[in-house]
Amino acid sequence: MFFAKNKKPLAIMLTLALSASVLLAGCGSSKQQAASNATQVKAMKVLQQDAPITSEYAGQVVGKDEVKVQSKVSGKIVEKYFHGGEHVDAGQPLYRIDSRQYESAVLQAQANLAQSQATLSNAQTDLYRDQELLNSDAISEQTVTTQQANVNAYSAAAAANQALVQKAQQDLDDTVIYAPMSGQVSVDDVAVGTFATAGNTNLVTIGTVDPVFVQFSISEAEYLKFRNIQQMQSGSDRGPLDVTVRLSDGTMYPLDGRIVQADRALAQNTGTLSIKALFPNPNGLLLPGMFARVRLTGETVPNAILVPQRAVQQLLDKSFVMVVGDDGKSESRAVTLGQQVGSYYIVKDGLSANDTVIVEGLSSLTEGKDLAVTMVTPDEMGFSFEEDTTPYDTMTNSSDSSSGSNS
Repeated sequence: MFFAKNKKPLAIMLTLALSASVLLAGCGSSKQQAASNATQVKAMKVLQQDAPITSEYAGQVVGKDEVKVQSKVSGKIVEKYFHGGEHVDAGQPLYRIDSRQYESAVLQAQANLAQSQATLSNAQTDLYRDQELLNSDAISEQTVTTQQANVNAYSAAAAANQALVQKAQQDLDDTVIYAPMSGQVSVDDVAVGTFATAGNTNLVTIGTVDPVFVQFSISEAEYLKFRNIQQMQSGSDRGPLDVTVRLSDGTMYPLDGRIVQADRALAQNTGTLSIKALFPNPNGLLLPGMFARVRLTGETVPNAILVPQRAVQQLLDKSFVMVVGDDGKSESRAVTLGQQVGSYYIVKDGLSANDTVIVEGLSSLTEGKDLAVTMVTPDEMGFSFEEDTTPYDTMTNSSDSSSGSNS
């Protein structure tokens, strides 16, 4: 009787209980589905600290001292006393030119000198005799005067022949060509048998290898920024300027240099100022002609806002970063970038020190996505103020850039 009377209320209660259980089950599955749909990303806090500014320029190694060796006399080269690429010392013989014609010239000049000296001696004897006769009034004074003029002429001729002997001897000596300085010779030296023309034929090039110059150019705007290269180097009120070079294989040259020369004017065709930095080169690693990237470090931006380069996405002329919003969703921020500092960009506008930027997982990320965030540190990601040491996939970069259009 009881079940018969309460059959309808009991059915209602069972229906309500079943509906509640279904609703609770649906809520749990929705939460699980939302968690499974969250995008896995890595993020880090924006850095705020003093940032050293490094300016980088394309440069080339040039020899500090370099001489093109030429002969002072013409003739065929008959001997060579070195091999290309060797180190030579100042005064070391390099080449010998066929000297036969110069030996003959010396003998000819000596013979002419001997003849003129003999003529002068005879004239001087006659002058002495004429002076004795003049004292005895045996000849006229005019005769003595004429003889004195002859002696003077013969003396001048003898002096001229003496100079010709000296010149012929110098030419003979110059048939052996000596190194004008110590250094390394090039490998483009001429071979034995080459005819060398005096003052025209480059026989070989000698250059010093320690130290060497690295030459580079800065723009007019950069010159106005630095104001004065000498002040840059002396570090009057900003501290000394560090000058380093990165070689073409990406390695840093271990020794620092210093700026020693700056041109007096901007180049008219390029509007740039040429500068030379001097680097020690004790092991001869830097060779003239090598290309290198010159890095100048000395200026510091205080309390700079810094974000990793890989966190920045480019769209046309705009720059964006993805940050973790307060609601745990992705949020796109337009930023104004400053200079590059190692693995980072200085952000002039668009971020604060309290923001958290996404550094990995950007390839398919758009704005408003739920995020599953893993916080990382700069050391874990390989970020530094020197350079980005982490592998970087250009395809990922392209995808990240394209995703910026959807944000």
